[in-house]
Parts: sequence; structure tokens; C-alpha cells
Amino acid sequence: MIRYLLPLALSGLLVACAGEPTTTVPPPTPAPAPAPAPAEPSSAPIQGPGLRGELLGVAAGADVDLALLGVDMRGRPRALLGQVHLRGNGEALPFHLPLNNLQSPQDLRLELRGRVSHSGRLVQRLPARTIVELRDQDLGALQLVPAP
Repeated sequence: MIRYLLPLALSGLLVACAGEPTTTVPPPTPAPAPAPAPAEPSSAPIQGPGLRGELLGVAAGADVDLALLGVDMRGRPRALLGQVHLRGNGEALPFHLPLNNLQSPQDLRLELRGRVSHSGRLVQRLPARTIVELRDQDLGALQLVPAP
């Protein structure tokens, strides 16, 4: 008998807790939204070794994630070696992925991968680009493709 009453009592307790509070508390005032971080300006010098280039076709306000990964022979990511987050401005978007004190993992291929989301939805991706060695290099203009 208790076995059948326990779920009923617990569900009644959950319903009671989910109700509106009896005291009126003024809603909290929302904090001002922080300004989005500006993308790295192309005129500013970038210090330190890294992978540099620019992404073409990123919509204004889109979120861009670039990652340098160590992948196995089947193309599965096994190590995250570096990552950068940018915000699109509607123009070619320069990027710099630092390579400070990184060592290439053994038995893994290095790939630069990227994804672009807008309003939480994946809209574009950067096809995997093999990086032969971890050294300071300019990858030039990289074209994004629509996400499947």
C-alpha cells in the first residue's frame, strides 16, 4: 500500500513546489548586456607564433569556433591543441590561433576545423584543413561552406 502512495505523495509535493510564491517579490532588474567582443582588427599586429588567416563569408553577428585538433587515422578527434572564438562582422574575418609551447602529438594528424553558428544553429563549417607542422604560418583566405 505504501508503495503506491509514495509516488502520489511525491508528485503532490512537486506540484506544490512548482506553484507561484505567495509573497510578491519585484522581478530582478536585468544587468546590462555586455558588448560583444570585437573581432581582431586586421591592422593590429599579432604577437607570438600561430596559425593566421582570414575566413570568407561569415555573416555579421555569427559565432565562429576554430579548433586545432589531433585526429586519428579514421578522422576522429583525439586531442584539442588550440581553440579560438570569434564574432563575424560581415566582412573577411581575420583570425590568429596561438601555438605557444605546443608539441605535435604522436600518431595523430593535425587538422584545423571550424564551425559557424547563427542564433544557435549551425550554418557553415570550415572543411578540415591538414596542418603539416606546428609552426608559425599564414594560411591565407579560407572559404567556409554551408553546413549540411
